Amino acid sequence: MVEEQIPAEGQMRQKNTARPVPAGCANCSNRRPGWFCSLGSAVLADLELATSTISLPAQASLFTQGEDARCLYLICSGYLKLIAGRSGEREMIVRVAGPGSMLGLYAVLSHGVHEVSAESLTAAQLRPVERDRFLNFLRIHKEAQLRAVQCICQEYRFALQDACRIALSETVAARLGRLLLELGHQIGEQLEGLSFRFPLLLTHEEMASMTCTTRETVTRTLGQFRKDGWITIEDGMVTVHQPDRLQSLL
Repeated sequence: MVEEQIPAEGQMRQKNTARPVPAGCANCSNRRPGWFCSLGSAVLADLELATSTISLPAQASLFTQGEDARCLYLICSGYLKLIAGRSGEREMIVRVAGPGSMLGLYAVLSHGVHEVSAESLTAAQLRPVERDRFLNFLRIHKEAQLRAVQCICQEYRFALQDACRIALSETVAARLGRLLLELGHQIGEQLEGLSFRFPLLLTHEEMASMTCTTRETVTRTLGQFRKDGWITIEDGMVTVHQPDRLQSLL
């Protein structure tokens, strides 16, 4: 496996600070394996032959909305945000993607362009798969075809969650509560009981853009959630102790 420093798509201008990656998918230690990570060993071996590993520093562009989708990307480590809208104009973060996620699948399958931009929140390691190679991989492996359909269904679910968060939640507390629940599902880990936690990767201003409110309101509402004992924020991690309370806001 070859590790590259510059992805096929992207505009990296910063020094790479990411750590070396595991030697192949078989040695991956991710606790949240993605749809394609758990394919059979023979199928996975074919996919690995078509990919190498790239390093992306924090706050670097991977691809931009409107660019031709030449590759899709499997996230091995790190976190990226997906942004709708163009730089300098109105933008909105639509999702945070972490290890195991696949980026650009719909655009590759439709021979289209990226509908969102992707930017790293942390240093990340990714495995790009060229469009033609991936389509050939799908033609050969029926199991992979099913996984691709499952990934598209998941993207639909995320889009529906975005719409519901904005359109159906009448209060800021409800919108922010829904966002915390979504982040827990997308990039979090389950703790004892119903509690879960996830890394705090977004600024209050970014969370405000996702909940159609202001930074000050996000700060005040999170403070109230903490005061009520529903969440704690410590060492860059958000722990949701009472997800049922957040759910009751919806």
